[in-house]
Amino acid sequence: MTKPLEGQLALVTGASKGIGAATAKALAAAGAHVVLTGRDVKELESVEDAIHALGGSSTIAPLDLAEPDAVARLAAAIGSRWDTLEILVLSAAYLPTLTPVTQIDPKQFNQALLTNVVATQALLAAFDPMLKRAEAARVIGLTSSVGARPSAYWAAYGSTKSAFDNILSCYGQEVEKLANIRIAIIDPGATRTSMRAKAYPGEDPSTVKPPEVVADRIVALLGEDFATGHRERVEK
Repeated sequence: MTKPLEGQLALVTGASKGIGAATAKALAAAGAHVVLTGRDVKELESVEDAIHALGGSSTIAPLDLAEPDAVARLAAAIGSRWDTLEILVLSAAYLPTLTPVTQIDPKQFNQALLTNVVATQALLAAFDPMLKRAEAARVIGLTSSVGARPSAYWAAYGSTKSAFDNILSCYGQEVEKLANIRIAIIDPGATRTSMRAKAYPGEDPSTVKPPEVVADRIVALLGEDFATGHRERVEK
């Protein structure tokens, strides 16, 4: 049975858990070789084991995107083994404590800016050559509704997601006529993840969709002829 992503290379950030892990598994099931990045080595190994158990292929690359040279090291390692990158899924994100603007913790805010914004630009810059060499490259960014619609107590996270959206959208416009690279921004909506549990500690996890729903939608989108600038929210 032919797999739609057979022969393609995918890089998924934040692949150790949640939507990133589910997406990595779904991409591998569709035939892609998936490079898994994240800070937790044991969690990455667990995801890789699950991929291999189902006959998929993957490579783990443990790293902290907030470290100054992390992205450069990652790009050098991947570039030494592969010539093209067909799929880049930007799932990694850091959620600071929800608080009024006047009480935002500077250390947490800086961590969010480094992970959600600075690393995004660094990843696009570092992997731009590999994306451009691909016959048809796709970049999928996982965003949040609070990036587009400000909400009280969400300023620290929402502002970084607003910047994340802007960087992705600008990159998409810049490369649109230079290469076959298309950019899509996905708002996963309410999803059963540890980040969601941190933001809504009293919520019953069973009342929101599992991350596999978002992952399946991402894989399905990769098979569609969407235009750069595509944005959607996954409801269920």
